Amino acid sequence: MAFCQNRILTMTYSEFEKLVKKAVYSLPKNIQEKMKNIAIVIEDESSGRSFKKGTRIQNNLLGLYQGIPKNVWGRGFGGNLPDKITIFKEPIEKLGRIPSNIRELVKIVVWHEVAHHFGFNEAQIRRLEQKWQKSQ
Repeated sequence: MAFCQNRILTMTYSEFEKLVKKAVYSLPKNIQEKMKNIAIVIEDESSGRSFKKGTRIQNNLLGLYQGIPKNVWGRGFGGNLPDKITIFKEPIEKLGRIPSNIRELVKIVVWHEVAHHFGFNEAQIRRLEQKWQKSQ
């Protein structure tokens, strides 16, 4: 880990990857067992190629789910590529600034994107996040 001149913590890819793995393994076992046909990847930051046409790109995007949610999956989807969750390292570091905040942000972002994988929309996820954060 190193501090930049603007005092934002930067981690090595390996350190950040460990945080993402830990966040996935901290999910309830029943959720982990249902996470099939999904790739979780880390990118430094979002890029235009990550988005569908017409989607507004935000510089502060922390994570992105791309795929067919579990609640929609059915016949005719067998030949599709795995779903993909992308965790964006640099925006999380910039927002978190210190190790404890970065660790917590990674956990929240992973949880949020996994919720999309299971078919929850933004409003539903926000309500669940509020309950989840109160229970922590």
